[in-house]
Amino acid sequence: MRTTLVSVVVLVLGALVVAQSSSTKVPSNQAPPRSDQSAGTAPRSSEESSSKDRSVDISPPKDDSKAHPFSDSAVSEAGADVEEFRPWDPHRAAKDVEVGDFYFKRKNYHAAEARYREALVYKSNDAMATFGLARCLDKLGKPDEAREKYESYLKILPQGPHAEEAHKALDRLNNEGQKAKK
Repeated sequence: MRTTLVSVVVLVLGALVVAQSSSTKVPSNQAPPRSDQSAGTAPRSSEESSSKDRSVDISPPKDDSKAHPFSDSAVSEAGADVEEFRPWDPHRAAKDVEVGDFYFKRKNYHAAEARYREALVYKSNDAMATFGLARCLDKLGKPDEAREKYESYLKILPQGPHAEEAHKALDRLNNEGQKAKK
């Protein structure tokens, strides 16, 4: 009984294999059709780029000028200040803050400043990078920039972990500025 069952299964599987191989046979000099090729197109040569397969339409929608009537004038008025594509990489920004903190602890304020500025390129409203940059600028004797960055930090995190320190630094910088004016 077992041998009969095994032989029936082998015959059925063999028939399936033969049927499958005969239906998908392709002449040896022709590549099989790809699933993303549309019917009626010639097969691509090995040197031809696959990027030609997918063209991207970047033209605005038909009703765009009606939906946004003043967009052309707004862009032309902004001129070169328009930054359409800004890099956004919060992980890289966090790493730059970490390295900036390392340099700050080593009292290498110029290197720390560079890393905090780079962090702000990748995440423009990063509170820790802003605060770190403010401290560096303060240490480097750039009180106006430091004041601006301390204020920026307080706008981002008014009750943040360094808010008290930022307020004290701002008071000190303002007092020093008033003494310098006298």
